[in-house]
Amino acid sequence: MKAKVSVIIPNYNGEAYLNQCLDSLLQQDVRSFEIIIVDDASTDHSIEEAKKKYPENDAFPQTKYLMHESNQGFCKSVNDGIKMASSPYVILLNNDTVVDAAFVRELYQAIHCSEKIFSVGAKMVSLKDPDIMDDGGDYYCSLGWAFAPAKDRPAINYMKKARIFASCGGAAIYRKKLLEELGMFDENHFAYLEDIDIGYRARLMGYVNVFAPQALVYHAGSAASGSRYNDFKARLSARNSIYLIYKNMPIWQIVLNMPHLIIGFMLKIVFYILKHMGHTYLSGIKEGIELCRTEEGRKHRMDFKRVGLGRLLILEAELLTNTVRRVIG
Repeated sequence: MKAKVSVIIPNYNGEAYLNQCLDSLLQQDVRSFEIIIVDDASTDHSIEEAKKKYPENDAFPQTKYLMHESNQGFCKSVNDGIKMASSPYVILLNNDTVVDAAFVRELYQAIHCSEKIFSVGAKMVSLKDPDIMDDGGDYYCSLGWAFAPAKDRPAINYMKKARIFASCGGAAIYRKKLLEELGMFDENHFAYLEDIDIGYRARLMGYVNVFAPQALVYHAGSAASGSRYNDFKARLSARNSIYLIYKNMPIWQIVLNMPHLIIGFMLKIVFYILKHMGHTYLSGIKEGIELCRTEEGRKHRMDFKRVGLGRLLILEAELLTNTVRRVIG
Protein backbone atom coordinates (compact mmCIF):
# COMPACT_ATOMS: atom_id res chain seq x y z
CA MET A 1 0.00 0.00 0.00
CA LYS A 2 1.34 3.42 -0.93
CA ALA A 3 2.20 5.59 2.06
CA LYS A 4 -0.17 8.47 2.83
CA VAL A 5 2.46 10.27 4.91
CA SER A 6 6.24 10.54 4.78
CA VAL A 7 8.02 11.31 8.06
CA ILE A 8 11.31 13.13 7.43
CA ILE A 9 13.90 13.21 10.20
CA PRO A 10 16.93 15.45 9.62
CA ASN A 11 19.80 14.05 11.66
CA TYR A 12 23.07 15.61 12.73
CA ASN A 13 24.99 13.92 15.53
CA GLY A 14 21.80 12.61 17.09
CA GLU A 15 23.31 9.50 18.66
CA ALA A 16 21.74 10.23 22.06
CA TYR A 17 18.22 10.56 20.61
CA LEU A 18 17.68 9.11 17.14
CA ASN A 19 16.93 5.51 18.05
CA GLN A 20 14.36 6.41 20.68
CA CYS A 21 12.68 8.69 18.11
CA LEU A 22 12.52 5.79 15.63
CA ASP A 23 11.30 3.43 18.38
CA SER A 24 8.31 5.69 19.04
CA LEU A 25 7.51 6.11 15.33
CA LEU A 26 7.48 2.37 14.75
CA GLN A 27 4.95 1.99 17.56
CA GLN A 28 2.34 4.21 15.90
CA ASP A 29 -1.30 3.10 15.79
CA VAL A 30 -1.25 3.40 11.97
CA ARG A 31 1.14 1.85 9.43
CA SER A 32 0.54 3.79 6.18
CA PHE A 33 3.62 5.99 6.42
CA GLU A 34 7.29 5.88 5.51
CA ILE A 35 10.27 7.19 7.46
CA ILE A 36 13.11 9.03 5.69
CA ILE A 37 16.19 9.78 7.78
CA VAL A 38 18.41 12.43 6.16
CA ASP A 39 21.85 12.45 7.75
CA ASP A 40 23.70 15.75 7.40
CA ALA A 41 27.27 14.40 7.56
CA SER A 42 27.16 13.37 11.21
CA THR A 43 30.49 12.71 12.92
CA ASP A 44 29.08 10.42 15.62
CA HIS A 45 27.65 6.90 15.37
CA SER A 46 23.98 7.89 15.17
CA ILE A 47 23.33 6.52 11.68
CA GLU A 48 25.34 3.35 12.23
CA GLU A 49 23.33 2.65 15.38
CA ALA A 50 20.04 3.42 13.63
CA LYS A 51 20.84 1.20 10.65
CA LYS A 52 21.90 -1.59 12.98
CA LYS A 53 18.52 -1.53 14.74
CA TYR A 54 16.36 -0.48 11.78
CA PRO A 55 18.10 -1.54 8.56
CA GLU A 56 16.81 -0.47 5.17
CA ASN A 57 15.51 -3.89 4.11
CA ASP A 58 12.36 -6.00 3.85
CA ALA A 59 12.16 -6.29 7.64
CA PHE A 60 11.68 -2.51 7.89
CA PRO A 61 10.18 -1.42 4.55
CA GLN A 62 9.03 1.88 6.07
CA THR A 63 12.59 3.04 6.76
CA LYS A 64 14.85 4.78 4.24
CA TYR A 65 18.15 6.62 4.62
CA LEU A 66 19.69 9.50 2.68
CA MET A 67 23.28 10.52 3.40
CA HIS A 68 24.96 13.90 2.87
CA GLU A 69 28.71 13.87 2.33
CA SER A 70 29.07 17.35 3.85
CA ASN A 71 27.03 19.40 6.30
CA GLN A 72 24.35 21.23 4.28
CA GLY A 73 22.02 22.55 6.99
CA PHE A 74 18.47 21.88 8.12
CA CYS A 75 16.76 23.35 5.04
CA LYS A 76 18.75 21.32 2.52
CA SER A 77 18.22 18.17 4.59
CA VAL A 78 14.45 18.49 4.79
CA ASN A 79 14.18 19.55 1.13
CA ASP A 80 16.08 16.45 0.05
CA GLY A 81 13.79 14.35 2.22
CA ILE A 82 10.69 16.00 0.75
CA LYS A 83 11.92 15.32 -2.79
CA MET A 84 12.47 11.67 -1.86
CA ALA A 85 9.01 11.35 -0.25
CA SER A 86 6.39 9.28 -2.08
CA SER A 87 3.41 10.70 -0.14
CA PRO A 88 1.15 13.76 -0.58
CA TYR A 89 1.81 14.77 3.04
CA VAL A 90 5.18 15.14 4.76
CA ILE A 91 5.88 15.34 8.48
CA LEU A 92 9.07 17.04 9.60
CA LEU A 93 10.31 15.68 12.91
CA ASN A 94 13.38 16.59 14.95
CA ASN A 95 15.63 13.69 15.88
CA ASP A 96 15.54 14.63 19.59
CA THR A 97 11.87 13.75 20.00
CA VAL A 98 9.67 10.93 21.22
CA VAL A 99 6.17 10.87 19.74
CA ASP A 100 2.85 9.67 21.12
CA ALA A 101 1.35 6.54 19.52
CA ALA A 102 -1.35 8.63 17.78
CA PHE A 103 1.04 11.32 16.50
CA VAL A 104 0.99 10.47 12.77
CA ARG A 105 -2.75 9.76 12.70
CA GLU A 106 -3.66 12.99 14.52
CA LEU A 107 -1.56 15.18 12.22
CA TYR A 108 -2.91 13.47 9.11
CA GLN A 109 -6.52 13.85 10.21
CA ALA A 110 -5.97 17.51 11.14
CA ILE A 111 -4.54 18.52 7.76
CA HIS A 112 -6.75 16.25 5.67
CA CYS A 113 -9.96 17.97 6.81
CA SER A 114 -9.48 21.11 4.65
CA GLU A 115 -7.52 21.97 1.50
CA LYS A 116 -6.98 25.50 2.88
CA ILE A 117 -4.67 24.11 5.57
CA PHE A 118 -1.00 24.32 4.56
CA SER A 119 0.50 22.92 7.77
CA VAL A 120 -0.42 21.55 11.18
CA GLY A 121 1.91 21.90 14.14
CA ALA A 122 2.04 19.29 16.89
CA LYS A 123 1.84 19.93 20.61
CA MET A 124 5.46 19.82 21.75
CA VAL A 125 6.15 19.34 25.45
CA SER A 126 9.42 19.10 27.35
CA LEU A 127 10.94 15.62 27.33
CA LYS A 128 12.25 16.24 30.85
CA ASP A 129 8.98 17.70 32.17
CA PRO A 130 5.92 16.82 30.04
CA ASP A 131 3.75 19.19 32.07
CA ILE A 132 5.60 22.12 30.45
CA MET A 133 5.10 23.27 26.88
CA ASP A 134 7.95 23.48 24.39
CA ASP A 135 5.89 24.73 21.43
CA GLY A 136 2.22 25.25 20.67
CA GLY A 137 2.50 27.20 17.44
CA ASP A 138 4.82 29.98 16.28
CA TYR A 139 4.01 33.64 15.66
CA TYR A 140 5.60 36.65 13.99
CA CYS A 141 5.16 40.34 14.79
CA SER A 142 5.96 43.83 13.50
CA LEU A 143 9.06 44.02 15.74
CA GLY A 144 10.68 41.51 13.39
CA TRP A 145 10.50 38.84 16.06
CA ALA A 146 9.34 35.26 15.84
CA PHE A 147 8.08 33.89 19.14
CA ALA A 148 6.43 30.85 20.66
CA PRO A 149 4.00 32.12 23.33
CA ALA A 150 3.32 28.64 24.71
CA LYS A 151 6.94 27.89 25.58
CA ASP A 152 7.57 27.09 29.27
CA ARG A 153 3.88 27.40 30.12
CA PRO A 154 1.63 24.68 31.60
CA ALA A 155 0.78 22.07 28.97
CA ILE A 156 -2.74 21.68 30.34
CA ASN A 157 -3.54 25.20 29.04
CA TYR A 158 -3.07 24.08 25.41
CA MET A 159 -5.82 21.55 24.75
CA LYS A 160 -7.76 23.24 21.93
CA LYS A 161 -7.16 23.30 18.19
CA ALA A 162 -6.28 26.82 17.02
CA ARG A 163 -5.04 28.82 14.06
CA ILE A 164 -1.42 29.89 14.34
CA PHE A 165 0.91 32.05 12.27
CA ALA A 166 3.25 29.18 11.38
CA SER A 167 4.04 25.64 12.47
CA CYS A 168 7.30 24.76 14.20
CA GLY A 169 9.33 22.66 11.76
CA GLY A 170 10.42 20.42 14.63
CA ALA A 171 7.13 18.49 14.51
CA ALA A 172 4.62 19.43 11.82
CA ILE A 173 2.82 18.07 8.77
CA TYR A 174 2.76 19.89 5.40
CA ARG A 175 1.09 19.44 2.02
CA LYS A 176 3.88 18.39 -0.32
CA LYS A 177 2.26 19.95 -3.39
CA LEU A 178 2.00 23.36 -1.70
CA LEU A 179 5.58 23.12 -0.44
CA GLU A 180 6.68 22.63 -4.04
CA GLU A 181 4.52 25.53 -5.25
CA LEU A 182 6.00 27.82 -2.58
CA GLY A 183 9.56 26.87 -3.53
CA MET A 184 10.23 24.48 -0.62
CA PHE A 185 12.26 25.59 2.42
CA ASP A 186 14.64 28.37 1.42
CA GLU A 187 18.12 26.89 1.68
CA ASN A 188 19.63 30.36 2.07
CA HIS A 189 18.39 30.16 5.66
CA PHE A 190 20.56 27.08 6.35
CA ALA A 191 18.71 26.82 9.69
CA TYR A 192 16.48 29.01 11.91
CA LEU A 193 13.34 30.92 10.90
CA GLU A 194 12.86 28.77 7.81
CA ASP A 195 9.61 27.43 9.29
CA ILE A 196 8.34 30.96 9.99
CA ASP A 197 9.30 31.91 6.43
CA ILE A 198 7.46 29.04 4.73
CA GLY A 199 4.43 29.56 6.98
CA TYR A 200 4.46 33.30 6.18
CA ARG A 201 4.61 32.60 2.44
CA ALA A 202 1.68 30.20 2.74
CA ARG A 203 -0.32 32.84 4.60
CA LEU A 204 0.47 35.38 1.89
CA MET A 205 -1.02 32.95 -0.64
CA GLY A 206 -4.23 32.55 1.38
CA TYR A 207 -3.58 29.30 3.26
CA VAL A 208 -3.78 28.73 7.01
CA ASN A 209 -1.66 26.97 9.62
CA VAL A 210 -3.16 25.09 12.54
CA PHE A 211 -2.14 23.78 15.98
CA ALA A 212 -3.31 20.22 16.77
CA PRO A 213 -3.03 19.51 20.53
CA GLN A 214 -3.85 15.80 20.17
CA ALA A 215 -0.64 15.24 18.17
CA LEU A 216 1.73 14.98 21.11
CA VAL A 217 5.54 15.16 20.96
CA TYR A 218 8.14 15.05 23.73
CA HIS A 219 11.10 17.27 22.78
CA ALA A 220 14.59 17.42 24.28
CA GLY A 221 15.54 20.68 22.51
CA SER A 222 18.82 22.14 21.17
CA ALA A 223 20.22 18.68 20.50
CA ALA A 224 22.12 19.67 17.34
CA SER A 225 23.30 23.17 18.26
CA GLY A 226 24.10 22.37 21.89
CA SER A 227 22.38 25.19 23.78
CA ARG A 228 19.51 27.65 23.62
CA TYR A 229 21.83 30.62 23.00
CA ASN A 230 25.15 30.36 21.16
CA ASP A 231 27.14 32.17 18.48
CA PHE A 232 25.86 29.90 15.71
CA LYS A 233 22.22 30.63 16.55
CA ALA A 234 22.84 34.34 17.19
CA ARG A 235 24.47 34.92 13.80
CA LEU A 236 21.98 32.91 11.76
CA SER A 237 18.96 34.29 13.63
CA ALA A 238 20.08 37.85 12.96
CA ARG A 239 20.88 37.20 9.31
CA ASN A 240 17.66 35.32 8.67
CA SER A 241 15.54 37.94 10.48
CA ILE A 242 16.67 40.57 7.97
CA TYR A 243 16.24 38.19 5.04
CA LEU A 244 12.74 37.13 6.14
CA ILE A 245 11.52 40.75 6.25
CA TYR A 246 13.00 41.53 2.84
CA LYS A 247 11.41 38.45 1.27
CA ASN A 248 7.91 38.73 2.69
CA MET A 249 7.12 42.45 2.96
CA PRO A 250 6.76 44.95 0.10
CA ILE A 251 8.67 48.20 0.50
CA TRP A 252 5.65 50.17 1.74
CA GLN A 253 5.08 47.64 4.50
CA ILE A 254 8.74 47.71 5.56
CA VAL A 255 8.56 51.52 5.76
CA LEU A 256 5.29 51.32 7.71
CA ASN A 257 6.82 48.90 10.21
CA MET A 258 10.23 50.60 10.36
CA PRO A 259 9.73 52.23 13.81
CA HIS A 260 8.76 48.84 15.27
CA LEU A 261 11.56 47.06 13.43
CA ILE A 262 14.18 49.51 14.71
CA ILE A 263 12.94 49.04 18.28
CA GLY A 264 12.87 45.26 17.83
CA PHE A 265 16.40 44.98 16.48
CA MET A 266 17.81 47.44 19.04
CA LEU A 267 16.33 45.36 21.87
CA LYS A 268 17.79 42.20 20.35
CA ILE A 269 21.21 43.83 20.06
CA VAL A 270 21.12 44.80 23.74
CA PHE A 271 19.97 41.29 24.65
CA TYR A 272 22.87 39.67 22.81
CA ILE A 273 25.37 42.19 24.17
CA LEU A 274 24.32 41.09 27.66
CA LYS A 275 24.87 37.50 26.52
CA HIS A 276 28.38 38.52 25.30
CA MET A 277 27.34 37.83 21.70
CA GLY A 278 26.65 41.38 20.52
CA HIS A 279 29.35 41.37 17.85
CA THR A 280 28.10 38.04 16.52
CA TYR A 281 24.52 39.32 16.27
CA LEU A 282 25.62 42.52 14.50
CA SER A 283 27.70 40.45 12.08
CA GLY A 284 24.58 38.41 11.34
CA ILE A 285 22.59 41.58 10.58
CA LYS A 286 25.31 42.67 8.16
CA GLU A 287 25.25 39.26 6.47
CA GLY A 288 21.46 39.48 6.16
CA ILE A 289 21.63 42.86 4.44
CA GLU A 290 24.30 41.56 2.07
CA LEU A 291 22.22 38.48 1.27
CA CYS A 292 19.23 40.65 0.33
CA ARG A 293 21.40 42.50 -2.18
CA THR A 294 22.54 39.35 -4.00
CA GLU A 295 20.85 37.82 -7.02
CA GLU A 296 20.34 34.65 -4.98
CA GLY A 297 18.54 36.61 -2.27
CA ARG A 298 16.43 38.66 -4.68
CA LYS A 299 15.11 35.65 -6.59
CA HIS A 300 13.38 34.35 -3.43
CA ARG A 301 11.49 37.60 -2.79
CA MET A 302 7.71 37.18 -2.85
CA ASP A 303 5.80 38.25 -5.96
CA PHE A 304 3.45 40.67 -4.19
CA LYS A 305 1.28 41.11 -7.29
CA ARG A 306 0.10 37.54 -6.69
CA VAL A 307 -0.72 38.35 -3.08
CA GLY A 308 -2.88 41.43 -3.45
CA LEU A 309 -3.29 44.48 -1.22
CA GLY A 310 -6.21 43.07 0.76
CA ARG A 311 -4.31 40.04 2.02
CA LEU A 312 -1.25 42.16 2.83
CA LEU A 313 -3.37 44.51 4.94
CA ILE A 314 -4.97 41.59 6.78
CA LEU A 315 -1.54 40.15 7.58
CA GLU A 316 -0.24 43.57 8.63
CA ALA A 317 -3.09 43.84 11.13
CA GLU A 318 -2.15 40.40 12.41
CA LEU A 319 1.51 41.40 12.80
CA LEU A 320 0.46 44.43 14.86
CA THR A 321 -1.88 42.30 16.98
CA ASN A 322 0.95 39.80 17.55
CA THR A 323 3.19 42.66 18.68
CA VAL A 324 0.71 43.54 21.40
CA ARG A 325 0.47 39.86 22.32
CA ARG A 326 4.27 39.56 22.54
CA VAL A 327 4.71 42.75 24.60
CA ILE A 328 2.01 41.99 27.16
CA GLY A 329 3.09 38.35 27.35
